[in-house]
Amino acid sequence: MTNPTSTTPASGATGARAGRREWTALGVLMLPLLLVSMDVSVLYFAIPSISADLEPSGTQQLWIFDIYAFVLAGLLMTMGSLGDRFGRRRLLLSGAVAFGAASVLAAYADSPGMLIAARAVLGVGGATLMPSTMAIIRTMFSDPGQRAKAIGLWSGVMTGGIALGSVMSGVLVQYFWWGSVFLVNLPAMALLLVLGPFLLPESRNPEPGRFDLLSVPLSMAAVLPVIYGVKEIPSEGWRTEYVVSVLVGLVFAALFVHRQRTARSPLISPAVFRGRGFAPAVVLNLISSFGMMGSAFFTTQYLQSVLGKSSMAAALWSLLPTVLVGAAAPVAAQLVQKGVHRAHVVSAGFAVAACGYALLALAGTDSLWLVLAGAGVLASGIVTVMSQMMDLALGTVPLGNTGAAASLLETGAEFGGALGMAVLGSIGTAVYRHDVPAGVPAAAHETLGGALAVAGRLPGHAGTALAAAAREAFTNGMRAAAVTGAVLLLGAAVLAVTSLRGVTVRDAADPGTGDRLPAQAAGQGNDLTPA
Repeated sequence: MTNPTSTTPASGATGARAGRREWTALGVLMLPLLLVSMDVSVLYFAIPSISADLEPSGTQQLWIFDIYAFVLAGLLMTMGSLGDRFGRRRLLLSGAVAFGAASVLAAYADSPGMLIAARAVLGVGGATLMPSTMAIIRTMFSDPGQRAKAIGLWSGVMTGGIALGSVMSGVLVQYFWWGSVFLVNLPAMALLLVLGPFLLPESRNPEPGRFDLLSVPLSMAAVLPVIYGVKEIPSEGWRTEYVVSVLVGLVFAALFVHRQRTARSPLISPAVFRGRGFAPAVVLNLISSFGMMGSAFFTTQYLQSVLGKSSMAAALWSLLPTVLVGAAAPVAAQLVQKGVHRAHVVSAGFAVAACGYALLALAGTDSLWLVLAGAGVLASGIVTVMSQMMDLALGTVPLGNTGAAASLLETGAEFGGALGMAVLGSIGTAVYRHDVPAGVPAAAHETLGGALAVAGRLPGHAGTALAAAAREAFTNGMRAAAVTGAVLLLGAAVLAVTSLRGVTVRDAADPGTGDRLPAQAAGQGNDLTPA
């Protein structure tokens, strides 16, 4: 008979296989994950309608775009730790309520300030959903092979959601109004709230210690200034305020690390880093995010500004590379299960991604299919790496700390994405400014968009020549950034082999770090049933 108050490992060391209940629950978990990832790009087509309706200032428009990602990144570690302490399912469902309520608030916002506030609350909800879904997957799937497949699906949905968000926003804005891009969140969140309590297990660390309140502002002060600084550098350059912002964030990061090492009950337990593979997994996941977002900085502009496609057409074309992504993570999981060492699979993933950058380095100003192929190959390699690193990281930490581990992975990915756009974007911008013809107006010298705007106002051949020269200069910058990205990813392939050699996943399921499973969450005949 099951004891409802017993403390047991959420996934026992036996590696019992999950059944239909767990796979159904995974499908339910994918819905909020898809929406959280879509919200990163869902405003791409809605912003013109929002601007016409609410008339935000330039600064307010930037905050409407950016506040979601800032709040999400700043709260990931806090929310991951809260889930470990108070229950991951509880936090997930609470976040779903907040996400749904904020979606309604955003849809019917009647001022820029109200929309910015709603987007901030959406970021809070997103910060609860992302680490909770990863931690719950670790709880439900104790069999390594099944867990790898589940995390592969998680990675594919996350990557596909970002691409799908822009297309969905275009369709909704065309046939409804801009608020509909937020209301689409409601059915999925409602389904999660109805089915979650029955399908998802509740799990938490039974001995978490006191919640360290001081670590919360320290973590936000460490993350937000760095994200802000590196996010602005590609478009604004290495201005003093952005460099200072990054340095301030690094100072607070050092203070945060010191606090975690000395506090009696830290926000991020040192036990997370005792697994041999965890630190390499975080670093390699960060590099993979660097490569992915660094590429996106160029390919989106290439489709619209170099090839001259409309925003909707560019978004639809950008979906094509995701076809390759769907097979990448499952294939990687199969290779590991068949005995190929994870280090070699991850190294191959980085090598494949480097080949994607190599294809981008060959592109000219009329190379649609080559750019799409490069983006698809790059994304396939990156998703291979990300899925394996998530599986490794979650498999090498104590079960009681899976929420914190997931939040660290996601925070590292946010840093990596911002750095990729900053570093590769700066390289591309520098080459563009060097190659654009001398004597052009300042706006044309700064960006390709500015050059095309200036060219449109010039008569006859002068405008055509400027536009062609600017497109060529941008493509040169993309090629230079692609070569840099390829070299970086090849270096990461070598790093993966050296840092992951001999690393194996252990099921951390000792009673001291296990999870508490209430009886109502325990399924019959599956790995959630306490012995």
